[in-house]
Amino acid sequence: MKLAAFIRRWFPLSRSRERGRGEGRAPDEATQPPTSPRSPKTKSRHRLQRYALIACCLLTLATALRLWPHQTLRQQIASSTAVFDADGRLLRLTLAGDQQYRLWTPLQDVAPIFTQALLLHEDRHFRWHPGVNPPALLRAVVETYSGGARQGASTITMQLARLLYGLNTRTPTGKLRQIADALWLELRYSKHDILEAEINLLPYGQNIQGVGAASLVYFGKTPDHLSLPEALSLVLIPQSPAARSPDGEEPAGLRAARLRLFDSWAQQHPQAHAVAELMPPPLHFRGLDQLPFAAPHLSNALLAQPGHGEVIRTTLDSGLQRLLEERVRSYVRRQSRIGIVNATAMLVDARDLSVKALVGSADFFNGDIGGQVNGAFAKRSPGSALKPFLYALAMDQGLIHPQSVLKDAPAAFGPFSPENFDGSFVGPITAHDALIRSRNIPAVTLASRLSQPDLYDFLKLAGVSRMASREHYGLALTLGGGEVTMEEMARLYTMLANRGVLHELRYRQEDPQDTGMRLLSEESSFMVRDILKDNPRPDEVMAQGAARLPVAWKTGTSWGFRDAWSAGLFGPYVLVVWVGNFDGSSNPAFVGVQAAAPLFFEIVDGVQAQQPGLKEPAWRIPSNLVRVEVCTASGDLPNAECPQKSSTWFIPGKSPIRLSTVHRRVLVNLRTGRQACPGDPPEQLHGEVYEFWPSDLQRLFAQAGMPRRRPPPAGECAGAIGAAGAPPAITSPMTGATYTLRAARLGRESVPLSANADADVRSMYWFVGDSFVAATGPGATLQWTPPGGGSYQLRVVDDHGRADTRELRVALTQ
Repeated sequence: MKLAAFIRRWFPLSRSRERGRGEGRAPDEATQPPTSPRSPKTKSRHRLQRYALIACCLLTLATALRLWPHQTLRQQIASSTAVFDADGRLLRLTLAGDQQYRLWTPLQDVAPIFTQALLLHEDRHFRWHPGVNPPALLRAVVETYSGGARQGASTITMQLARLLYGLNTRTPTGKLRQIADALWLELRYSKHDILEAEINLLPYGQNIQGVGAASLVYFGKTPDHLSLPEALSLVLIPQSPAARSPDGEEPAGLRAARLRLFDSWAQQHPQAHAVAELMPPPLHFRGLDQLPFAAPHLSNALLAQPGHGEVIRTTLDSGLQRLLEERVRSYVRRQSRIGIVNATAMLVDARDLSVKALVGSADFFNGDIGGQVNGAFAKRSPGSALKPFLYALAMDQGLIHPQSVLKDAPAAFGPFSPENFDGSFVGPITAHDALIRSRNIPAVTLASRLSQPDLYDFLKLAGVSRMASREHYGLALTLGGGEVTMEEMARLYTMLANRGVLHELRYRQEDPQDTGMRLLSEESSFMVRDILKDNPRPDEVMAQGAARLPVAWKTGTSWGFRDAWSAGLFGPYVLVVWVGNFDGSSNPAFVGVQAAAPLFFEIVDGVQAQQPGLKEPAWRIPSNLVRVEVCTASGDLPNAECPQKSSTWFIPGKSPIRLSTVHRRVLVNLRTGRQACPGDPPEQLHGEVYEFWPSDLQRLFAQAGMPRRRPPPAGECAGAIGAAGAPPAITSPMTGATYTLRAARLGRESVPLSANADADVRSMYWFVGDSFVAATGPGATLQWTPPGGGSYQLRVVDDHGRADTRELRVALTQ
C-alpha cells in the first residue's frame, strides 16, 4: 500500500485515466465538475517526473545487468606472466595465450600520472559520459563529412569496444556497432573496470599490448614506477603504434608529441614546471630482444604450477643468481678436460628458508648435457652427504659424543661388508674425525646400533620422497644407497642451522614461513655443525692468509662415481653443489672432495666478496650442553693413568660416559717377566702402564707400522694381579643371525667363530655347550662344523677366565 501511494504521489496518471477510474465510483464522486486546465508549472513538474522515471528504470536495468552473472573484463583478456626477483627485478615475461606480451595490471598498480595523462589526452569527460560523447560525435561527423579535417570522437569506452571485440570502425556500420558496444559496456561494467581493461589493451607496436608489458619491455620497470616523461610517452604511442613504436632512441615525432602533451599537462598541474627541464632530452627505449631470461630453471618450475597468476614474486636475489650461474659455467668450462660438463647449485637463506639462487644445469641452452632439465629436482644418490644426520641421531640416542672412540676395522653386518673409500682401516678413531674423514665402517656400525628413529625413519619424517622399503636399503642407506633431490638435501642442511627444526623451502615471497618440525635436538645439531666447521678446505694451504668465514661442510660420492656432492653452511646461507651427468653415466673424476668441493668453495668465496659485511651468525650454545674432560685415547673419563686429556661437548644424562680402561698400571715380576702374583716379594715387583686395545685393533696398529707394546702374560698363579680387564667379544657369529646349511653337505660346511680379546690375552678357548672345541689366539677364526640343525650355545673364555657367550641358530635346507 505504501508503494502504491508513493507512485500515485510522484507519478500521477493522466486525467483521462483518472476519469476512467471514476466510472466505478459513487455517483456524487463521478459527477463532480472537471478541474481547471493544468498550469505550465504543473506540466513541467510532470515532465521531470517522467524523465526521472525513465532514468530510474535505466539505472535499475544497469544495476541488474551488472549484478547478473557474467564474465569480468579481466576474464576476457589473456595475460602474460611476469616473474620477478625479491627486489622487483624482472626475471621472465611470458607470452599470453594469443602470443601477445600483455601483462594484466590492476589500475591501482599503475602510476596515477599515467591514467591522468591518458584521460587528459584521450577522454576528459570519461567519468561523466554514458560511453559516448554526443557533442564530440556530432562535431566529428560534421567535420568529416563536410570536407574538413578528419576528427576522432572515440571515448575510452569506445576504444575499449574496438580493441576488445576487434571492430573495424572505419565504416559507418562499424562505428555504429562501436557506439552500441560502448553503451553496452557502460551498462554492464563500472568506469573503474572499463579504464582498467583499456590500459591493458593499449597497442604499443609489434606484439606488445597494455601499459604493464610496455613499461617492462621499454623501460625495464613496473608501471607504478614510471616517471612523468615515460608515462606521457606511453600515453602517446597507442595513437600510432606503427609510427611511434620505439627501438632505442625516441623517435622525433614521439618526442614532439610528448612535449606538446606536457604543455597541456602543465596547464592543469602547475607544479609540473619544476620538472620541465627533464622533458626535452630524448628517452631511451629498450627492445624485445633485451627482455631478461634469468633463472630459467626456477622460472619454469614456478610457471608450471597451476594458479600462479599474472605475477610471480620469487625470493631470488638476482646478484647471487648471476654469481652462481657464472661460477658454475666457469668451473665446468675449466674442468671439461676431465669430463666434468654439468653441475647444479642451490643457495638458501637459512633465516627465512628463502631460496636465493638456483642453477639447474651448467647451460640451459646446451642440449648435449640436457641443459633444460632441472637438476635441482632430480633424484640422485647422496653418497656420504647424509652422514652428519646419522651422527646427530646417534648423539640424540646417547650412543656417542664428539670424542667417543669408534672402531674403523674390518666388519661384517650379515651379508653386508662395507669398506672405506680408500680401502684401508685406521683403527680407533673419534666420532669427530670419523665424520670429517667420512669413514664408512664407523658410520655403518652406528647405523646398526640406532633404535627409533633410525636413518630410514628420519629421512621419511624429513619428507624425502619416493623412498623404497626399509629392507630394500638396509644399512647401505648410510652410504648413499637411497636417493634425494638437491632441494631435499638443502632442507636437511638448513636443519643444522635452525637448531634441529626442519622447515619448508620458500620460492615465492607469499610462501608462508612455517613453524617447522623438530627432528634433531638443539644439542646434536649444534655438535654436528661444530664438527663440520673443523673440516679443512681442499685449498686450505693456499687460503691460510685470507680472512674467510667458517664453513661447516661435507662431501658425498655415490657408488660407481656417478654423483659428487658438497653441502654446508656459511654465514646465514646453506649451499648445495652437485657435479655429474643427468644420464647417470659415471666418471672417476666425480669424487665429492675433488669435483664438487672446489666449486662449492668458489661460490662461498664469491658470495663473501659480493657481500663484504657477511658475518658468522652468533650461534647460541644450548643450555643443556656442557664441556667435559675425557681421555684422548678412549673418549671416556680419564683414569689416573691417562697420559693425555682433551675436552668435548657432552649432553648430561644422555651422552655415554664411563671411566677409561685403555691405560692400566700392571705390576710386573722382574724375575719372571710376567704379571705379579699374590705373595711375590715386593722387591721383585715393578709397576708399568700399558695400553689395553682389543685384538683386532692391535692388528691394525701393527699393519700400520705402529705396534702397541703388549702387556706381559699373566702370572702362573690363580688370581694374578692385574687379571681384571675387558672380557672377550664374539664377532662371529652375529647376534640373532641364523646360518643356513645344505643338508646334503652336512658335516662338510662350517660356521666361522671369532672374537676380539683384551691386550693381555694370549689364548682363547671355545666351547659349544659344555664341550670344548678348540683353542685359538685372539682374533683368529675357528671353523666349526655343526652336527645338525638347531640352536647351540657358544662360549669363549680367555686365559684370564673372562668370557662371552652367544646363541647360534643353524637351519638346514635341501
